Amino acid sequence: MPHPFHLAFNVRDLDVARDFYSTRLNAREGRSTDTWVDFEFYGHQLSLHLGEPMVTSDTGHVGDHLVPMPHFGVVLPLKDWTDLADRLTDQNTDFIIEPSVRFQGEAGEQWTMFFRDPSGNPIEIKGLADNADIFARP
Repeated sequence: MPHPFHLAFNVRDLDVARDFYSTRLNAREGRSTDTWVDFEFYGHQLSLHLGEPMVTSDTGHVGDHLVPMPHFGVVLPLKDWTDLADRLTDQNTDFIIEPSVRFQGEAGEQWTMFFRDPSGNPIEIKGLADNADIFARP
């Protein structure tokens, strides 16, 4: 990955966010102040700032689901996705969309799961058998 992505967004409580991102998502904490904290999130930089989280609504039509928009996430190799899905399931995560496969047998077949962080920010984690399929077209 030659160019890590940076995403900054608001959370209501930094201590709760620290626990969630480090414990549930295995993100590694970086720099911080009293009002923000950075995390390394699968090679990308998340900057969580104290404030009111973004407003979202379930308007994204994907397959048979309406997904929260906007949302963010990461695309993982399938083995890493499966490991994370198992861990989140074992931790009784409240999924918006439980770990599942979509577009099965089609170009762009992917495994996905949606959930929210403690501040309500929606997160999608995708898994691909082959990262070359990330931009596959039907």
